[in-house]
Amino acid sequence: MAILPIRTFGDPVLRMKTKPVDEIDDAVRSLVKDMIETMYAAPGVGLAANQVGVSRRIAVFDAQDGLGARVMINPEIVETSGQFVYDEGCLSIPNRYWEIERPAFARVVALDLDGNEVEYSGDGLMGRVLQHEVAHLEGGLLIDELPKRVRKAVLRELRDENLGLK
Repeated sequence: MAILPIRTFGDPVLRMKTKPVDEIDDAVRSLVKDMIETMYAAPGVGLAANQVGVSRRIAVFDAQDGLGARVMINPEIVETSGQFVYDEGCLSIPNRYWEIERPAFARVVALDLDGNEVEYSGDGLMGRVLQHEVAHLEGGLLIDELPKRVRKAVLRELRDENLGLK
């Protein structure tokens, strides 16, 4: 197992929609193990494959509910409801947190490492992490959830930091 480098804002792989996994083989299993180790080392509660430079529809998470790390292969959000505002961060935009409004509840259908269909659902942290990781797999970033005016200011600030102007 290995801790993988996490790609950060500005890396084009974060903005690309990931490709579905056609076969769950040893390479996928190894990647998932490395992603889980990387997520815990970061530390974080979720990690999508494109955050470690792999454009595959795979995410791992730990909703801190005592069940440990879980994997979602080819996940799809099939239901959301309610509204919830919470300070949310992202390993690809380190040390930054914003008040983000998302649906309070989410239900996701995916495959596990054995190719079996699994369903994850919940509100609070579970609902948030499911939506956050699936958004990554679609090429989305946390800042996309910000109101337009705030997003523009954040993008300017991140650009200036990346250019060494701040």
